Amino acid sequence: MDVFNSDELKTTAGGGTCDAIVGIINGESLFQLRFEGIECVSVDVLEDEDQLGMTDFYIELHPDDWKDMLENIKENGAATLEYTLNTIDLETPEGIARSWVDDQYRQDLFFRYNQTFQYFFDASSKVMTSFKE
Repeated sequence: MDVFNSDELKTTAGGGTCDAIVGIINGESLFQLRFEGIECVSVDVLEDEDQLGMTDFYIELHPDDWKDMLENIKENGAATLEYTLNTIDLETPEGIARSWVDDQYRQDLFFRYNQTFQYFFDASSKVMTSFKE
């Protein structure tokens, strides 16, 4: 979170202010990211899926797909075209961004702020990442 918040890149070329609460599903692990202005202000672990109703939308990928994306980001400093959130969403039949409460207006925030979310995940190239086997 601090790496993303201190990176000026997020305010250029498609980045900028972002107000969204984003859920993340990675297998059995659930997280909530809160973006306000030009920062990610919190990252929290969720206890159960019902808490996803508090998010504007959630991103769901298989753990192997999260791992592949993050390894690609680590190797290249940022996601290559094949591993961007936008490409993965386009290549997934139902998409990767969903609304727990079927609210298309809130789900649209994934597309509106997509580049900011991409910068957030790209910032993972600057931190140590490990994966459960």
